[in-house]
Amino acid sequence: MLYNLLVPLIDDYSFLNLFQYITVRTVGALVTSLVICWVVGPVFIGWMKDLQGQGQPIRDDGPQSHLSKQGTPTMGGLLILFSLTISTLLWADLTNHFIWLALLVTLGYGLIGGWDDYLKLTKQNSKGLSGRWKLLLQLLFGGIAAVGLMQTTAPIVDIPFFAVQWDMGYWYILFVIFVLIGTSNAVNLTDGLDGLAVTPTFMTAMALAVIVYLAGHAHFSEYLLIPYIPGAGELTIFCGAIMGACLGFLWFNTYPAQVFMGDVGSLALGGALGFVACAVHQQFLLAIAGGLFVLEAVSVIVQVASFKLTGKRVFRMAPIHHHYELKGWPEPKVIVRFWIISFLLALVALATLKIR
Repeated sequence: MLYNLLVPLIDDYSFLNLFQYITVRTVGALVTSLVICWVVGPVFIGWMKDLQGQGQPIRDDGPQSHLSKQGTPTMGGLLILFSLTISTLLWADLTNHFIWLALLVTLGYGLIGGWDDYLKLTKQNSKGLSGRWKLLLQLLFGGIAAVGLMQTTAPIVDIPFFAVQWDMGYWYILFVIFVLIGTSNAVNLTDGLDGLAVTPTFMTAMALAVIVYLAGHAHFSEYLLIPYIPGAGELTIFCGAIMGACLGFLWFNTYPAQVFMGDVGSLALGGALGFVACAVHQQFLLAIAGGLFVLEAVSVIVQVASFKLTGKRVFRMAPIHHHYELKGWPEPKVIVRFWIISFLLALVALATLKIR
């Protein structure tokens, strides 16, 4: 909004030229969403405590240390969505179609997660929304985003290391939907410990911010042999808003958490990361930068497949962060070590841009 209001005034006030720079507006978006979280957070958490009473139901088949978390309010993802949405609308170019598609996916997946959280709270069990309904709604919003991307960009996927673009034709729609659903559910599975999901989300968004900025710049994209996507650079501001919201939320979500993210946050953030990667055809780089989310999802798939086929479990409990808890690692140790892995994977993803 500031871009649309102030840039036309540059001829009269030259200092407003700053608002043309994506880098300046990205920093502005990051700081804005961070400050909104800090300011609104205490009031929001108090409100959630009053509304929710017993808080999020804790699974009795999980690590016993988690039972002490009973009564902690959930749906903290609403705070994330509020701050990143306001920040994005304030700093982004509102004529950019990528911004509106990104917000559609993020808020749409947040709506699905919010419904799931609401059912868990009102029924006081950990099941929530049925898997069939959740999948159908994810397909709906994912399909809208995929068709929107097909109308504005080529249906290609960039292959890291080889500077090859794979033209998928109309199969690209199904691939985008798969990435959005997979990423959203992977982040959801990771959100099992205090601060475990939000910090890797920050790091993945940071890597994607660099990638979309380069993809939206003709000279940089040509030099790095990645697809040039006109207008995609504006998603850097969206990534900055995600980063600020994650940092602000971590202030309250770090161990021991004052509030849980809930599905309203994890599904939304996963969908947001998936969309940004799809918008610039970097789905494989997303799998590297968000490798921790992939690891968590794969651990669940392996555990379920092994138990159904052989009757034996590979891990003491899945997702894999619970496995290490049951091995005796204190929760803060699991969290910080997974953060370190996520940081390294984000760096690896960025390093691949020079290996072509």
